[in-house]
Amino acid sequence: MLQGQWIERGQKVVMNTYNRFPIVLSEGKGSFVKDVNGKEYLDFVGGIAVNALGYGDEDLTEALYQQMKKMMHCSNLYWNIPGIEAAEILIENSVFDKVFFCNSGAEAIESCIKLARKYGKMAHGEHCYEIITMKQSFHGRTMGAITATGQEKYQIGLHPLLEGIVYGNYNDFESVKELVSEKTCAILLEPVQGEGGILPAEKEFLAKIRELCTEKDILLIYDEVQCGIGRTGNLFAYQAYEIPPDVIALAKGLGGGFPIGAMMATEKAAAAFKPGDHASTFGGNPAACTAAKVVLNALLSKGILKNVKEQGKYLREKLEFLKEKYEVISDVRGIGLLQGIELSVPAGDIIKACIEKGLLLVGAGTNVIRFVPPLTVNQAEIDKALYILEESLKEA
Repeated sequence: MLQGQWIERGQKVVMNTYNRFPIVLSEGKGSFVKDVNGKEYLDFVGGIAVNALGYGDEDLTEALYQQMKKMMHCSNLYWNIPGIEAAEILIENSVFDKVFFCNSGAEAIESCIKLARKYGKMAHGEHCYEIITMKQSFHGRTMGAITATGQEKYQIGLHPLLEGIVYGNYNDFESVKELVSEKTCAILLEPVQGEGGILPAEKEFLAKIRELCTEKDILLIYDEVQCGIGRTGNLFAYQAYEIPPDVIALAKGLGGGFPIGAMMATEKAAAAFKPGDHASTFGGNPAACTAAKVVLNALLSKGILKNVKEQGKYLREKLEFLKEKYEVISDVRGIGLLQGIELSVPAGDIIKACIEKGLLLVGAGTNVIRFVPPLTVNQAEIDKALYILEESLKEA
């Protein structure tokens, strides 16, 4: 069946919540995917920072196959071995003490919001429920997560939003500090704002926020859904800054393409949850946790974190070189293999031109192109991607 026919079928039955490109992907290997017509694309979207090990990773495929033959799911009324083992790897390689598994980044953020409010009331009383987030942030599409998101365009038509969320300016400590009151139970932020335009936090900003949270006994929560799990060249983004939070939200790359999310917390914060306070039917199921184990072990033992730092540095240098050549690029920013270029024109036309030439890219706001390839990407693939990008810039 031709690609156009598949798209026509899809449009009849799938709800219209995405402005999809006219492509039907059917298979992938490494950093490349193919559509149903057989056209190959170099993928620098990676499921939007999800496919950490690329496509068709043999260890991941085999581990999932073997686990699925045994058991895909069991209730959280019982323990399962992959869930325990995945949690152990996360805890042993972080500053946290406990893990809660769920299915997505938005669910992880919802878990953080609930834990923060439970903690605030436990530590300070019923009046303590307010959470400070950042303008231009993005935290997900559920009602709690979309309220935490500091971009009004995502909230249109959804009011009234969740009560008790206020917004400070990213990288502006004084704007956050002045929002803190006896009602404040947590500060939630992304170490690198993704959807907001690939904006890394300044280390001084994070250090002051950390000090403030410790002083006031309020939780510092990092949303590492996109920037965590190896994306910066560290297992967690907070390790790049050496400024840990009390609670962290993870998803995307954690399962390498298999749906899984997680919230981790220190013992002090985690103690606010008691049995019955929170749950997830599919969270921590054996198949998802098997995928997480494979991804985490690969990052920790196969040199992938080193590759992220090396290839991220190379990608950054190539993007900086293009910036010198083309005035349409006004800025280059990011960490590791989470990079972005800001343009003086809308990014959409350039992204479309790249797709036509065989390179998949995604935006981060109106004028920013985001680069989030698999963490296994190599120099030759970066060269090919940047060649296609430059050819498209010439036409802009």
